[in-house]
Amino acid sequence: MSDPVTEGIDAPKVTSWFSQHVPGVKPPLSFELIAGGHSNLTYRVQDQNEEAYVLRRPPLGHVLATAHDMAREHRIISAVGNTDVPVPPTLGVCEDLEVNAAPFYVMEYVEGDVLHSDVEAALTSHRERIDLSRQVVEVLAELHSVEPQDIGLGDLAKREDYLGRQLRRWSRQWEQSKTRELAVMEEVQELLERHKPSQIGSTIVHGDYRLGNMLTRSGRILAVLDWE
Repeated sequence: MSDPVTEGIDAPKVTSWFSQHVPGVKPPLSFELIAGGHSNLTYRVQDQNEEAYVLRRPPLGHVLATAHDMAREHRIISAVGNTDVPVPPTLGVCEDLEVNAAPFYVMEYVEGDVLHSDVEAALTSHRERIDLSRQVVEVLAELHSVEPQDIGLGDLAKREDYLGRQLRRWSRQWEQSKTRELAVMEEVQELLERHKPSQIGSTIVHGDYRLGNMLTRSGRILAVLDWE
């Protein structure tokens, strides 16, 4: 039975990769799974000098062809790191399946708090909550002000007719998953198509922007996480 701490990691080969691609790392390395499930798996990696790193890889088992693209996620974080949006600095990406059974990328470890619930948020001071609330808005506005082509992401995705493509995607998903005919679904599709607003621009959208995907400390956002 595989060790649950290192499941999904070929420790010897990944350690060798670290030695070649991460400056200053001191083997041996330990790997601790800190986030998993249907999302990408996140490991805390620690070397002999107690320096910490973060490794991300796809979930175990079957993965959809267009989902959990490690190189894409690494590319986005690296590019956004050149803006004023706080993200963990990236250290490298590995797509060689001879190294690990799935691609992965590595980031610096950022020490901070993740506020997953109102209970955790309530442990901070009133002043910190006010400051953090303002920062949440400011960081999101900063992200939306970034021109994708200015940071090398101009070719990342189609930029025209986004809403039209979304409506067509939803329609296909319904057709592929429905178990019975529902006239109201066709009515909703037609209604959405008829009232679809014109596109006024395109920008980078996080997709799951919330405190649970941020590292914070003393009323400040240290890093926005989960760019899959």
